[in-house]
Amino acid sequence: MSKAFDVAVIGAGPGGYVAAIRCGQLGLSTVCIDEWKNPRTGKPSLGGTCLNVGCIPSKALLESSENYERALHKFADHGVKVQGVSMDVAKMIARKDKIVDVSTGGITMLFKKNKVSYLHGRGSFVSTGDAYTLEVKDGGKSETITAKHVIVATGSVPRNLPFAPVDNELILDNAGALDLKEIPKRLGVIGAGVIGLEMGSVWRRLGSEVTILEALPEFLMAADQQVAKEALRLFTKEQGLAIHTGVNIGGVKTTKKFLTIEYTDGKGLAQKLEVDKLIVAVGRQANTQGLGADKVGLRIDDRGRIEADGHCRTNLRNVYAVGDVVRGPMLAHKASEEGVMVAEIIAGQAGHVNLDTVPWIIYTSPEIAWVGKTEQELKAAGVQYKAGQFPFLANGRARALGETAGFVKILADAGTDRILGMHMIGPYVSEMIAEAVVAMEFAASAEDIARIVHAHPALGEVVHEAALGVDKRTLHI
Repeated sequence: MSKAFDVAVIGAGPGGYVAAIRCGQLGLSTVCIDEWKNPRTGKPSLGGTCLNVGCIPSKALLESSENYERALHKFADHGVKVQGVSMDVAKMIARKDKIVDVSTGGITMLFKKNKVSYLHGRGSFVSTGDAYTLEVKDGGKSETITAKHVIVATGSVPRNLPFAPVDNELILDNAGALDLKEIPKRLGVIGAGVIGLEMGSVWRRLGSEVTILEALPEFLMAADQQVAKEALRLFTKEQGLAIHTGVNIGGVKTTKKFLTIEYTDGKGLAQKLEVDKLIVAVGRQANTQGLGADKVGLRIDDRGRIEADGHCRTNLRNVYAVGDVVRGPMLAHKASEEGVMVAEIIAGQAGHVNLDTVPWIIYTSPEIAWVGKTEQELKAAGVQYKAGQFPFLANGRARALGETAGFVKILADAGTDRILGMHMIGPYVSEMIAEAVVAMEFAASAEDIARIVHAHPALGEVVHEAALGVDKRTLHI
């Protein structure tokens, strides 16, 4: 006889495992189904792409590579003399793996704490009636369960290029880029998005000659153009990344030891790039294959995403979908908050996620973060706005850190002064962007931030000064 649950969650990434935990907290009998296995151990590993081969391991490598660069180029300015600096790649990768293991193991403990059941395998719809019947396949084994409510949180998978099939030996996806055993002399990256920039930055700091090829005509077109221009200048002229936009790749030829990428550049000229490794980072797509959507009539749009409304309800009664598998930004924190919202709706409470105040972050050095509208979006919409800006160069804490590149910019409505967007490039802006999100959620004005006492000396003073700048009254520049 099938086990019966109030809620079945398919997927244990940031959307799924958080949804399952919140359901458990609300007293709902909950099962979470996930098929991920740790490639090193062959054992089940919760956390999805984010914890296993995404957000968490990439940040570990970024920190290691930044420490290496500091030792080589920055410690001397502090009077710290270092000789014989070298990078032990195996040790760096082992540290990353340990962080992943601790993080994923923590979810197992949270499931136990909140009485969430866990089944390893691929979950899919079988039929519907008073409750939904799901099949869970794990290799040659199979079992069925029933649930009154289903939350689909199957995440996304990397987009592939037909002319560059990933083997994670010469041609790498995000997982392969996190697990290189040695520093490639020449590294190519297709795609100048978050993954391409972060992984390119890691291996460039460690000594690789990195070339990034981007199809879009401009760099970081989703970000504010002023931020994007500053980032491009810093990444290319100061850090040595070679970034080419407007690229059209014709093909990739491989030998046993290297690859040749044939492409036309932004001017239409034919080019060739020879590299030892190639990272393919051209975005991700919703993971809906094998879900059994057709068996129950679950609607999938032409981009492979599950159709869902603002509260993540699908066209099926009591079936919800969250995270990368639905509309909106493919971000772990967005998925988690949607998971909480859905759990609370199932429990009869009110739930809400404001997609207009979801922060975006790129963990390069300097970091990039933003929330709300960009200047180009406001101009295109005909919105009258005013802007305030302040550089980290004029901030005492940034100078003490030796990290003075970048700025904070605040965009506010010209009539009401309500904050419409905040854009940052600089040190630790991944932490600073939270103030902007809180301000926008509470419909704050630039004047509100300008009147708040900010600690001194602190990087947050740059936000304060940018808010003052909206009214043309900065104090320290």
